[in-house]
Amino acid sequence: MEKNSGFATKQIHVGKLEIPGIAPLATPIFQTSTFEFETTAQGASRFALEEPGYIYTRLGNPNTTKIGQKLAALENGEAGMAMASGMGAVTTVLWTALHAGDHLLADDALYGCTFSFFTHGLTRYGVEVTLVDFSDIEQVKANIRPNTKVFYFESPTNPNLKLVDIAAISKLAHETCPEAKVIVDNTFATPYLQKPLDLGADVVIHSATKYLNGHGDVIAGMAVGSAEFITECTLFGLKDMTGAVLGPFEAYLIDRGLKTLDIRVKKHCENAMKVAEFLESHPAVARVIYPGLASHPQHELAKKQMHGGFGGIVTFELNTTRERSAEFVNSLKLCTIAVSLGDAETLIEHPATMTHSTYTPEALEEAGIGESMLRLSVGLEDAEDIIADLKEQLDKIK
Repeated sequence: MEKNSGFATKQIHVGKLEIPGIAPLATPIFQTSTFEFETTAQGASRFALEEPGYIYTRLGNPNTTKIGQKLAALENGEAGMAMASGMGAVTTVLWTALHAGDHLLADDALYGCTFSFFTHGLTRYGVEVTLVDFSDIEQVKANIRPNTKVFYFESPTNPNLKLVDIAAISKLAHETCPEAKVIVDNTFATPYLQKPLDLGADVVIHSATKYLNGHGDVIAGMAVGSAEFITECTLFGLKDMTGAVLGPFEAYLIDRGLKTLDIRVKKHCENAMKVAEFLESHPAVARVIYPGLASHPQHELAKKQMHGGFGGIVTFELNTTRERSAEFVNSLKLCTIAVSLGDAETLIEHPATMTHSTYTPEALEEAGIGESMLRLSVGLEDAEDIIADLKEQLDKIK
């Protein structure tokens, strides 16, 4: 396959496994913990990293290798790797990039468990952590230190859909801290809509549980970066620190999901835009946050760094009390109360008490996560049916 092949071609064909005499169209599941060596010398060579080949599934497996190669191709990176969860990816990459005494500068709007790992985890081991609003580049500048080694953010952020100018932050980081790494969580956008490495970032992280798999039946994480850094993450961050190893079967499911990534994300985006426009027009809705709407304060930035759509997440608040908002959510029929996203089903949750319950009230306010905010992961159903479900309950709000 040509290096300049299109996105859809890459998502289907990259990493194709050649097995002499068998030639399977779909990559088989290599459900094995260990691999045989022809000789003790071969085993020694592989352990010494002098000869390529598989040793033990914790160190590598054809199924995880394939999806790592595939995501690297889709993100325009040198190498990729898979881990057992999105948090496995976050912790593996950060334990590799940081040492005691280093400074982590991160955005203040983060996934709840990422927030906990940064503020309650890394700080226990001598890493300094500062959270600021990365949409304000002057705040970022003001908080850079001589020992800043990582700039970390999501874009769009979870759940308030704030955007961060990836190119501007990357330029600032590399000019002021040449040894620092810019790490971007690209879960919400996916490589189909946004490629942080092309905009200057060093590492991209995904919760592969979400859009990459797309079917709500896998927990997994992935990372893409330079071959040197991903090798270090594999041999240190994953092997020695987290042990967050993804199983072959889960990797197989992600490989299958990736084959339809572009057409799924297109439908998510189309549905989300229709739902966002409907919500914005309804009098019971106080505010709608969606990068594709002209009312989004960073709509122009969204058009600049996101291509092909604006994602499948819509965040909104109702013109009513928090208690009545809960009643609204509980009354929905098609939209399911659940905390994941990127599935075929439309999911709705209350971030302040669910995904971001680890935040203090002060931290929620600083991150712009309101007490009445609702996060809707728009699924692949007919948009008219999603809207009808929302409208039926919204019309009851006086």
